[in-house]
Amino acid sequence: MEDWLSATRPFHGVALALALGLLIGIERGWSQRLDADGARVAGIRTFALLGLTGGLAGEAARLANPGLAAVIVAAAATALLIGYLRTSGRGEVSATTTIVGIIALGAGVFAATGQGVMASAVAAVTTLVLTMRRQLHRWIGEISEAELHAIARFGLISFAVLPLLPDQAYGPYDAWNPRQVWLVVVLVSGLSLAGYAAAKRFGASRGILIAAGVGAIVSSTAVTAALAARIRNDEGARPVLAAGIALASTVMFLRVVILVALLAPFALPAFAIAAGPATLVSALCTAWSARPTAMAAEPAAPNLRNPFDLAPALLLAALVMLLSLVGRWALDRFGGAGLVMVLAISGMVDVDSAVITASGLPAGALDSVTAGLIFAAPMFVNSLVKAGLIVAIAGAKGWRAAAPLLLSVAAGLGGALALPLVLAG
Repeated sequence: MEDWLSATRPFHGVALALALGLLIGIERGWSQRLDADGARVAGIRTFALLGLTGGLAGEAARLANPGLAAVIVAAAATALLIGYLRTSGRGEVSATTTIVGIIALGAGVFAATGQGVMASAVAAVTTLVLTMRRQLHRWIGEISEAELHAIARFGLISFAVLPLLPDQAYGPYDAWNPRQVWLVVVLVSGLSLAGYAAAKRFGASRGILIAAGVGAIVSSTAVTAALAARIRNDEGARPVLAAGIALASTVMFLRVVILVALLAPFALPAFAIAAGPATLVSALCTAWSARPTAMAAEPAAPNLRNPFDLAPALLLAALVMLLSLVGRWALDRFGGAGLVMVLAISGMVDVDSAVITASGLPAGALDSVTAGLIFAAPMFVNSLVKAGLIVAIAGAKGWRAAAPLLLSVAAGLGGALALPLVLAG
């Protein structure tokens, strides 16, 4: 078997090139299956041969003469162009097949020159985009001018501004990294854009749970305040409103778990012991509150803030800058205990900023246990603040909705107190 693999290894790149061309060709052949004979620029066989041609060109560049490879690619591209000109002369002006043919040719070249992963990814993404033709056209038809401008602005801040910012520390205590600070703006804007798209796709009328879950991606505190105001006045819908608040809290917990796993994996074990019970209790309370027998009524979903407004993202970035400076000052002046207090207080306003601030501290500034507690503290404080907010807005009617938050904090504090025993064991 090993001898056979060794003998065929020189052909692996060309074989992959052929397979990738065939993959794209299957989609092109299916989408053009109703076209009359002679009306297609290229079908399944042509795309398979284009991939193979690219593979041969890649082998020629690698083993023989790069000039020969250029001739092969140019000849294939010219044939595609001639086919496009012939179809456009009959009024069929779509250039998709021709461009995809060039992509198949290029993927074949990459596959044969040792870039198989890149070639495979390009071919797979190309096929996926082609299969989404009707869906993409429908989305374009549904996008408003304001939404188009918002998408363009997000592209600007993500792909034009972010790469230009320096990736190094500035300011007092080296607390500010321009690229990392702007990355906060990109992340918040991206999450807001995704939440807006999900709400628009599923519709607010689908229920308070969808809206609460999507809104909690941006701000669980905002969702809690909006639902608490309705609890006070809408008696029949209180069960589903309580379920929405519990879901928003669960999303917040899960969001912080993901942030810690991505930004500070060294603290994840200790953090999980402290925050895991709180997350589990919150999820169980959500499931209990959302059980069918408890949700007799379903009000209209709350209005979500405009996800295209950069002001919240810029405000969060400014808050992260401020907390980064204060956090490093507290760490320098009081050690880990001072930092816990600062970030716990900041969690009253925004949990994400506290986690991002702590994750940006210098490597080795905190041990894993202290870091885990620091990441968990803002979650607990934020949950207590939201519970108090519910009771303050809805009065005694809000205790049912506040109970899951209080239970999750109690479970989290139990995990935090048990942390030394668990790690010692």
